[in-house]
Amino acid sequence: MAPNPTIMKAVEQLDYRVTVGDVAAQVGLNIHQAEQGLLVLASEVGGHLQVAESGDIAYLFPKNFRAILRNKSLKLQLQAWWEKVWAVLFYLIRISFGIFLLLSIVLMIVAIAFIVLSLKAGSDNDSDGGGGGGSRSGGGGGILFLPRLWIGPDLFWWFNPSYSHSNARSRRRNSRSKEEETQMNFLEAVFSFLFGDGNPNSNLEERRWQTIGTVIRNSGGAVAAEQIAPYLDELGESYQRESEDYMLPVLIRFDGRPEVSPSGDIVYHFPKLQTTAAKQNQQSVPAYLRAKLWQFSLASSNQIMLAIGLGSVNFVLALVLGSLLQGGEIAAQLGGFVVFVQLIYPLLLAYGVGFLAIPLLRYFWVQRKKKQIEAQNRERQKNAIALNQADQALQNKIAYAEQFAAQNVIREDNLVYSSEKDLLDQDLERKDQIDTEWERRLELGSTQNLDTNH
Repeated sequence: MAPNPTIMKAVEQLDYRVTVGDVAAQVGLNIHQAEQGLLVLASEVGGHLQVAESGDIAYLFPKNFRAILRNKSLKLQLQAWWEKVWAVLFYLIRISFGIFLLLSIVLMIVAIAFIVLSLKAGSDNDSDGGGGGGSRSGGGGGILFLPRLWIGPDLFWWFNPSYSHSNARSRRRNSRSKEEETQMNFLEAVFSFLFGDGNPNSNLEERRWQTIGTVIRNSGGAVAAEQIAPYLDELGESYQRESEDYMLPVLIRFDGRPEVSPSGDIVYHFPKLQTTAAKQNQQSVPAYLRAKLWQFSLASSNQIMLAIGLGSVNFVLALVLGSLLQGGEIAAQLGGFVVFVQLIYPLLLAYGVGFLAIPLLRYFWVQRKKKQIEAQNRERQKNAIALNQADQALQNKIAYAEQFAAQNVIREDNLVYSSEKDLLDQDLERKDQIDTEWERRLELGSTQNLDTNH
């Protein structure tokens, strides 16, 4: 079994000496998963077990345990290599959508110009008249104007990172505040416009359980359900809230148990989270779990408007090209390049439609998602307010939970066993301790006898 990366990170954050409760509270893992993960990691890297007089266990790890794992595991080396390769591949995938958009526009402009010029040249040859020459001259000017309009320099400065036009930069700086500045280039912004920038709450569950573990730790390992409610979702109907069913996942994850007060209130005791390898100070936690709102795109407003503009141009060009290629006669007549364009035309049209349709559908989905998140945030905030404005009954309940609060620190000086030391050395230390204790008792007995004789 491979070591859990989350547990490895927690061990580093906790200075390489931890208990199961330390790790579970730090990362929000299930107690049994944390215990199993620590055993696996200790076995793989040569960690040591330290047993206190109370019977509690601390795990001590070498500070270079990652290097030890890398040297032992080819799989971890390949995984680290793949992560680097994937970062490059994913970046290429991101910018490919913008590159394809630009190539699609250029390709269709060239194809349309080529078809129109070819047809115009053919009609001029057929007419073979002096008036036709004037017509050709005027028509040629109109045709050449289209490419110049679409691919002139005033367009491409938008996605050129080295563009240095001072007026353009000034307009961009004045159009948005410092907070709105983005590090995206245009090609990255196209991907962001199409597909967004990922789930802003991808680590919400991790944040949730980390915070709950910290709240329990701050409370000495014993809490009332109302102290945990601001960090949970969907607490259920009123009868489910009264029976506190929503605490069951918390009990399972952190190996807790309910305790009933004389007045019938239920509080929750987590003994495993009360044992720590080092003294734990109070850590700050948010009043409630606040999920981040989805955003349509992290690209700047100028980049989004440019993407919409180019997408619209791409769609219109696809319609114009489709009308010219309709029937297939022109492609058969001109051949070569036009035949190639006709073959890939379905792809060009699909990209043109999708480039505008996907962001439009995603926009409405994001709005609906934002409303859901806002409603969940308000519900958790309401639970936090109820906790801060606790009535006498809730205060009594929290006071009863405090009776179970404790912090058991496994110190170096109260160990009875450590796998870090040789067993023979520990037996000798134990024998010395026993001999010292017997000498102390003999001296004490002699003193007592002398006092009795006097």
